[in-house]
Amino acid sequence: MTSNQKELVKATIPVLREHGVVLTKHFYQRMFQYNPELQHVFNRGNQQNDKQQTALAMAVLAYAEHIDDPSVLFPVVNSIGHKHVSLDIRPEHYAIVGKHLIASIQEVLGDLATTDLLEAWAVAYQELADLMSGHEQNIYKEKVSEKGGWTGWRPFVVKEKVVESSEITSFYLYPADQGPVADFKPGQYISLRMFLPELNLLQPRQYSISCAPNGVYYRISVKRERGSEHPDGLISNRLHQVIQPGDLVDLSSPSGVFVLQEDSPKTKVFISGGVGQTPLLAMLESITQREKQTAVKWIHGCRGEEVHAFKQRVTELEKGYPHLKQHIFYDSTDESSTTTYKGWVELAQIEDDILSHEAEYYICGPRGFIEKHYQYLVEQKVDKTAIFFEEFGPASVQV
Repeated sequence: MTSNQKELVKATIPVLREHGVVLTKHFYQRMFQYNPELQHVFNRGNQQNDKQQTALAMAVLAYAEHIDDPSVLFPVVNSIGHKHVSLDIRPEHYAIVGKHLIASIQEVLGDLATTDLLEAWAVAYQELADLMSGHEQNIYKEKVSEKGGWTGWRPFVVKEKVVESSEITSFYLYPADQGPVADFKPGQYISLRMFLPELNLLQPRQYSISCAPNGVYYRISVKRERGSEHPDGLISNRLHQVIQPGDLVDLSSPSGVFVLQEDSPKTKVFISGGVGQTPLLAMLESITQREKQTAVKWIHGCRGEEVHAFKQRVTELEKGYPHLKQHIFYDSTDESSTTTYKGWVELAQIEDDILSHEAEYYICGPRGFIEKHYQYLVEQKVDKTAIFFEEFGPASVQV
C-alpha cells in the first residue's frame, strides 16, 4: 500500500467506530443475496443475534487502526485463522468476501466513498486476505502432516450418548472410516456440521473437545438450549432429541488457540461457568493422566447441583490426584462445605488459595463471566500473559 492509501484507510476509522456494524450487516445481507451457498458455511444463529456482524466490524476496525503495522494483530489473525480452518474456509472465499465488502463500503458510504478510497480499501483488503489465507494454508498443511489428520469434513459415528446433567449430554464420536483421529492440544474445539430441515441448510457449530487426547475418539459435551427455536439452539436440540448412537455427523479436525500450556510447571487455575468447563475438563484430564505433580485449582459455577455436569468425574479425579482442589459455586444450594459456596463465582472468596505469581489462569464462560474474572485478576497484579480465556462464539471480549 502507498502511504496515501494508508491515510485514506485510517481516515475511515471514526466512521467504522460509529457505524461499523451497519456496514457489516449490509455486507452479510448482500453476500448471502448474491452467494446464497455461503449460508451453509456461516452460523445462522450468530447472524440473527448480530454477534458475527459485530465481530467482523471489530476486526475491520482493528485492521484499519493498525494498517501501518498489521503484525501486532497476529494473535487475532491466528485465532481467526483456526476458526476459518475449522469451517473449511478456502482462498476462493476471500475473493467473494472482498467483492461484497468493497461494494458494501460504496453502498453504505454513498458519495463519501470516492474512487481513491475504494481503491485504498481494495488494496488493504487484498493484503489482509493474503495474510490470512497464507496463515491458514500453513495450518491446513500441519493438519494433514499429523497421524490421523485431515482437512475439510470427515464423517464420524455417534457411538455413545451420556447424560451428564439435566442440561448437558456428552457425545462420543468415532471416525466412520475406522481410522485414527488426530491428537489435539487440550482446550481445542472441533466443528460439527449437520443438515437442519427447519432452515434447509447445512449448519456448522464449534464444540470444545471435553476429553484428553486418545487417538481413537473425540468427546463433545453439549448444553441443550431448551425450547429454543432460534438458530442458536437448533443444533443442540437436534443432537439431544434426534441424534442417536449409530448416526453420522461431519467433523472438521481440532482447531483453536485456547490451549493448555503443557510444558509450564506453574499451578493451573481453571475458572469456568456452566458449559464453559468443557475445554478445561480436557485440560484437567490431560494433566492427571500425565502423572506429574502440577497443582490444579478447579473453580466452577452453575445454577445448582442438578445442572452440574461432570461433578462425579472431577471428584473421582480429585481422589486419584492429590494435587487437585475444587471450589464449587451454586446460585442456590442446601449443601455447605469448605469448598462449596452459595452465589456466583467470586474469586475474592478463595483468593488465599488461588492467587500466586507462580500460577496460570484459564477462564471460560459467558462474556460477562470472562470480563469480571479477568479484571479481578489484573487488579490483583496477575501478569496478563498468565491469563488465558475463551469466549464461545465470535469474539467480543475486549481486554
